[in-house]
Amino acid sequence: MNLTAAIEGKEYIVQRIETDDEELDAFLFSLGCYSGEAITVIAKRKSGCVVSIKDGRYNIDMQLAEAIIVKE
Repeated sequence: MNLTAAIEGKEYIVQRIETDDEELDAFLFSLGCYSGEAITVIAKRKSGCVVSIKDGRYNIDMQLAEAIIVKE
């Protein structure tokens, strides 16, 4: 399941990032979003999601949310 299907307020574990863009991979890694890390969707918007990773909150667009594969 990707982040677009995640329930607000529930914590998930990142399984993998499905992207061919190395720059995007590096960006997500710099935020702390990588395999095995906990992530929580704080709010969903039309344009994207507000997520909590470690101690930070980030606004990501829907395309990026679709690339982040999570498990419960």
